[in-house]
Amino acid sequence: MLDDATMQRATANLLSAPQTLVSAASALPAAAGVYAWWASPEVLPCFPGPVNTGDAGLRLLYMGKAGRLRTRVASNHLRDSGRSTLRRTLAGLLMPAETYRTIWTDRVVLIPDDEQRLTQWMHEHLTLTWTEHPHPVPLEKQLISQLHPPLNVEGTEHGASRDLVKQARAFYYASAGPRPDK
Repeated sequence: MLDDATMQRATANLLSAPQTLVSAASALPAAAGVYAWWASPEVLPCFPGPVNTGDAGLRLLYMGKAGRLRTRVASNHLRDSGRSTLRRTLAGLLMPAETYRTIWTDRVVLIPDDEQRLTQWMHEHLTLTWTEHPHPVPLEKQLISQLHPPLNVEGTEHGASRDLVKQARAFYYASAGPRPDK
């Protein structure tokens, strides 16, 4: 359990006014920490997350931890569905509307054109906050249990949002068809 001052500082940083993904990409530190993804209520309206105190027009969607914040966000979340639970979840949720396509490599991934389209969608609809912390795992766990980001499955209670996320992820994986023989 982390002390109250650490939790208050981390919560304040994560609930502050988010940055666009373009500005966040250059501002993110190489340090360890926790990050939070935000969107307006019209984006994925069936996932009502906590309101951002720095911008009341935004709701929390997802939270994650990173050993290196800049690398995790820029190289994984903004590029590669094979290495980002957030991207796989978004792709699964958006597949009916965006007609994303998947293929098998060593795992299920979006085809390259659709990776780019999802990245563009993220730039258009999502913003980001973060907080540095040398031990992000326990911090993320406590923050998820307090803030309940709707796209997180680990550490969240059962409920409609969790069920929708699990269905979207299953849809994403099934969209590539059966795993080819090695």
